[in-house]
Amino acid sequence: MSDVLNVENLSVTFPTDDGDVRAVRDVSFRLGAGEVLGVVGESGSGKSVSAMAIMGLLPGSARVTGSIRFHDEQLVGRTYKQMQPVRGKQISMIFQDPMTSLNPVYTVGWQLAEAYRAHHDVSRRAARAKAVEALRMVGIPQPDRRVDQYPHEFSGGMRQRVVIAMAIINDPELIIADEPTTALDVTVQAQILETLLKIRDETRAAIMMITHDLGVVAGMVDRVQVMYAGTVVESGGVEEIFESPRMPYTVGLLGSVPNPAMLGKRLTPIKGAPPSLVNLPHGCPFSPRCPLAIDVCHRTEPPLADTDLPGHLTRCHRWEHLASLAQPQELFLAEAGTVENPAELARALGEEFAAAEDVAAVETRLHEEEGSS
Repeated sequence: MSDVLNVENLSVTFPTDDGDVRAVRDVSFRLGAGEVLGVVGESGSGKSVSAMAIMGLLPGSARVTGSIRFHDEQLVGRTYKQMQPVRGKQISMIFQDPMTSLNPVYTVGWQLAEAYRAHHDVSRRAARAKAVEALRMVGIPQPDRRVDQYPHEFSGGMRQRVVIAMAIINDPELIIADEPTTALDVTVQAQILETLLKIRDETRAAIMMITHDLGVVAGMVDRVQVMYAGTVVESGGVEEIFESPRMPYTVGLLGSVPNPAMLGKRLTPIKGAPPSLVNLPHGCPFSPRCPLAIDVCHRTEPPLADTDLPGHLTRCHRWEHLASLAQPQELFLAEAGTVENPAELARALGEEFAAAEDVAAVETRLHEEEGSS
């Protein structure tokens, strides 16, 4: 599999009055044609900044070092104008909120046609036909009619499909999806992810899926890259990451995802908060929150190194100890305990709801009596 994207030692720093914000630190990864990479992590972990660096959309004050190679082309150091032939045609991006990507005063078809004409010397009629085709590809019903409608006439899920249509209208080789399903309900979310996979199958485009939700990428991606404090802390195949995590932070992320099998048991949140990117702690940035941290963790930040699993990398001094644990998720168990019997939980909730209904009924009856008097 040839590499569409090859990122090596990427770092992004923003100067501020309080000091340099090291938003991305020494990030490296590769992405092949037709491959889907999931990038997960908490807010502020460097996911979106990495994507913006690839697209060349960072502000002029940002200092970018390292290498971003798209095929054989070096993208680091290019000006905004030099990136225009690449951005939108060879590499496209799907943003989180479709209403910030769509202009409310122009029809959907006009905006799609303009995105196509920016990179192709064609007539307006041909561009409109391409817009209809793109809407049809992402599953919008009656695309020949809806192409003349405005963004406010579409639902949230349909607007996100329009943004996806805009991203694929020029047949890019790389699509970066920056949390495209965050504001959508679960049924629409599944439809959007299915649409992206359909596009991948039809065009062989590589997809970089950025999200904070491991559940979103469980059935979609080929590889997962977990980010924390601006750097990659674990990377590997999606099955290995879910079944055999080698980084305590990943274990915490997995434990915070609601699971029907855990009915009656509390979620296992990661205590504390991510570190400041201006004043990173010495050693491993996760050590203040890590239940396995020892002295070396507070002194030295570990390198991203191989584990016992093929192609599985981790940035942890104690991954071997973590691998030896039968139930690693117990590291983050809440001190408040668990409700072991789901039936007791359901009965307790039922009594609580019944009591609330009784109070509401009494209040309604009092209001009726006051009105009649």
